[in-house]
Amino acid sequence: MSAGTVLHAPTVPPTGGAVPTMKALVYLGDGKKAFQDKPKPGISAATDAIVKIVKTTICGTDLHILKGDVPTAKPGRTLGHEGVGIIDEVGSGVKAFKKGDRVLVSCVTSCGACVYCRRQMFSHCVNGGWILGNAIDGTQADFVRIPYADTSLYPILAGEDEEPLVMCSDILPTGYECGVLNGKIAPGSTVAIVGSGPIGLAALLTAQFYSPAQIIMIDLDQKRLDIATRLGASSVVNSADGKAKEAILKLTGGIGVDSAIEAVGIPATFELCEQIVAPGGNIANIGVHGKPVSLHLEQLWDRNIGITTRLVDTVSTPTLLEMVRSQKIDPKKLITHHFKLSDIMSAYDTFADAAKTGALKVILEG
Repeated sequence: MSAGTVLHAPTVPPTGGAVPTMKALVYLGDGKKAFQDKPKPGISAATDAIVKIVKTTICGTDLHILKGDVPTAKPGRTLGHEGVGIIDEVGSGVKAFKKGDRVLVSCVTSCGACVYCRRQMFSHCVNGGWILGNAIDGTQADFVRIPYADTSLYPILAGEDEEPLVMCSDILPTGYECGVLNGKIAPGSTVAIVGSGPIGLAALLTAQFYSPAQIIMIDLDQKRLDIATRLGASSVVNSADGKAKEAILKLTGGIGVDSAIEAVGIPATFELCEQIVAPGGNIANIGVHGKPVSLHLEQLWDRNIGITTRLVDTVSTPTLLEMVRSQKIDPKKLITHHFKLSDIMSAYDTFADAAKTGALKVILEG
């Protein structure tokens, strides 16, 4: 994810008036965070909406911010870019929503009018992009300000189960757009997804839209591989022995895979994708990389492969919402833990120590 331009400052309360406050999870720099009081956001542009968060979650990208991998996120920032909620207030320019509407918050803010939005590259919107929980305060709070509300929120239907919809804020469109679509998965093709964490499993769920012949999941954690099997993987490879390449080549008759999806964000997993991609295949990177990775062109220059990077654009969100509503996909299977928002510090500990806790996605309820 990369940040766009922030145009608006928070609303300044009237002189002498009490400043409404709320609770928020705040990044303090150097791996530090706190659940503390902050001023409640207010309308600062006509196109804003203030959303009371009902349910949110923690993303692997939030952990990358805490590690210092995302320099655009500065100390003092409220983290979080996913969630569902209820509109508390709208600016005079908001036409599609009103106070009391239940909405899905998109992880990407789009103005709908700039050169990148017109190309459906909402992630690079010059007035937005991935700014929530990065360049502006995010959703791990009682309230959040959403710029360009008409094009950055989605309506929730009456009576809908909101928990699976939280997965449509980021994880499902990210796995689908950055992994499945960029990987050019096709019927009868072979796919390897390196990393069976939440984002890799989201790619697994959405890859099945295209009926590939093989989906091979690779991870160090056997518990996550067992989950991958239950969610539709045709084969799993535990890479703890350092022989993942050999295992994948054996599964593919020595050829390699048509689509290699990197879903971790470390050098070793990207380099494994380089080693297992078949001639004419595609490497689709999803992971957030905080360190340099070697590109072995001495091995790849003549193999007719494509390598793609992408920040989720959320252009697929309407489609994925309909797939969830029609029960063609059940992202609720990715949810393993539930916490109150007030217990978010414990939720972070649980999510960050997934090897012990078995955490995939956590739901935080306001």
